[in-house]
Amino acid sequence: MNAADKKRLLREMLFARRFEERCYEAYVERKIGGFLHLYPGQEACSIGVMEVARPGHDYVITGYRDHVHAIKCGSDPKEVMAELYGKETGSSKGRGGSMHIFDVKHRFMGGYALVGGPFPLAAGMAKAIQMKGGDEIAICFLGDAANNQGTFHETMNMASVWKLPVLFVCENNLYGIGTAIERSTAELDQYKRVCGYNMAADHCDGQDIEVVMEHAKKAVDYVRSGKGPYFLELKTYRYRGHSMSDSGAYRTKEELEVWAKRDPINILRDRLIEAGELAMEDVTSMDKEIQDEIENVIIKFAEESPEPKVEELGKYVLTEHCPYAKGEVR
Repeated sequence: MNAADKKRLLREMLFARRFEERCYEAYVERKIGGFLHLYPGQEACSIGVMEVARPGHDYVITGYRDHVHAIKCGSDPKEVMAELYGKETGSSKGRGGSMHIFDVKHRFMGGYALVGGPFPLAAGMAKAIQMKGGDEIAICFLGDAANNQGTFHETMNMASVWKLPVLFVCENNLYGIGTAIERSTAELDQYKRVCGYNMAADHCDGQDIEVVMEHAKKAVDYVRSGKGPYFLELKTYRYRGHSMSDSGAYRTKEELEVWAKRDPINILRDRLIEAGELAMEDVTSMDKEIQDEIENVIIKFAEESPEPKVEELGKYVLTEHCPYAKGEVR
């Protein structure tokens, strides 16, 4: 990458961080309700992988920590925030909320609340691509704790047998809610778990976006060339609790300090500064510009957008072709 590309990626990661932090504040202000799972610390994962894929062309699906994935696919941040606010202008018309961002236009096929739910759906998308003979691939982001679900093993086997064009990206942040991975999982290296399914796999540092891109490029090219599925494990860390109800008390101060030194934003920022391609003043200016955009454009849009109408509570629940929706059946 040239310096301009690196600066753009730095801005994208910083934007993702500030966007999520503002979501935290809005939740505390009781403007966002329901569940909220934030992404700070993992920015290099989704942004790095999607940078070498084809956002808006490839199909992407993930779990409930999904805001940044949607935005990288091309979703309008204003619509994502409006969805979190439960507004009619949201990406799912205010009916989905944080865990169910969805954007068919940009082929972001949703965040899902069911742990392990995206696996078979990603395989289904990949099968459809294969049958149609398209050049797209399906990309399924997953957490390490989801890998203990039965759907994980069933899907890995099926994807390998059928040589499906699907890339599984495990964002291994070391915890399933408050349970450390070593307390729940026999094999700590998640990429090794697919060896029994004869699937190509690799792992790397998920905090360094350039390392992520290097390994993701290899994975994406492998899948797109028709060789079959690929499993990529990214070792990362979430700086906040599992959700807003999680204090994170199960983590030690020492552990937090170790991972704070591995902040993906700071890693790329410091590299650019050391190379003379960026000054700290530039970062400060960039940060202010981002926070102004989030507050004066994105938050403003969400707060001024209309609430869904009560009389349209059942809208989008049933298709217009359904007899119940047309009032023919009571």
